[in-house]
Amino acid sequence: MSALPHRLLYVTDLGYEAKGRRYCDEDIRLSARLRRDFAVALCHPLDAARLMASFDAVVVRNSGPVLHYQEAYDAFREQARAAGTRVYNPLTGRADMTGKRYLAELSAAGYPVIPTVERAEDLGLLPEAEMYVVKPRAGADSIGMEFVPGERLADVVLGEVLVQPRIPFRYEVSFYFVDRDFQYALYAPDPGRRWELERYEPGAADLEFARRFIDWNTLEHGIQRVDACRAPDGELLLVELEDLNPYLSLDLVDEGTREAFAVRMTASLRDVLR
Repeated sequence: MSALPHRLLYVTDLGYEAKGRRYCDEDIRLSARLRRDFAVALCHPLDAARLMASFDAVVVRNSGPVLHYQEAYDAFREQARAAGTRVYNPLTGRADMTGKRYLAELSAAGYPVIPTVERAEDLGLLPEAEMYVVKPRAGADSIGMEFVPGERLADVVLGEVLVQPRIPFRYEVSFYFVDRDFQYALYAPDPGRRWELERYEPGAADLEFARRFIDWNTLEHGIQRVDACRAPDGELLLVELEDLNPYLSLDLVDEGTREAFAVRMTASLRDVLR
């Protein structure tokens, strides 16, 4: 008699409307594919904490910006840690899972990121620019982001925000990983249309760049998306490292790539559940 399949609580906000993306479609299709190997139930992020005790693991997918339900999310994390609940991605992520502050830390450490500061005394470390980007530490989906001209930079009140120069990049590119294994890359040829993505074939230097941040984050398991921009001089710079609930744009890759991603994710989940 075969063993019963592991039970997954798949956390998603099917009603969240994201600009240029269909969260619900991606999660309906990916959860259906996972159902071949697991018993899967979908739930809203506000219900995860009270339901998760009945499942073998919680898979956090397109659950929307947690700042919309910060108190409930904090309670979920605390409860999951106290109970030893398996959460995928694990709650040990050092990047977007904890807010945007890591960008300033990476910048100060000399990593190839868009120059970022979080303290007023460090504003002088930023390169001169006509315009600067001010973003909340707890921001997501560009919520609360502002553009400030250089002559007004000294007026920015720091504390809960980060400051970066606005980079006239050539394009944005995203690298998608399961655990430490690269899966595929997509890019937006038009900088003004972030979610109109096309397949991107990364070179060895591109992958070395992306893996540097995957290594820094030290997550043993999970899905991560490394978002970067190609600066005018050709250098790749990190925009963000999404390790909480990265949208995967699976509808834009071919069926073979989608299936390979699902197979690799299934293997990763089995490792977590073992």
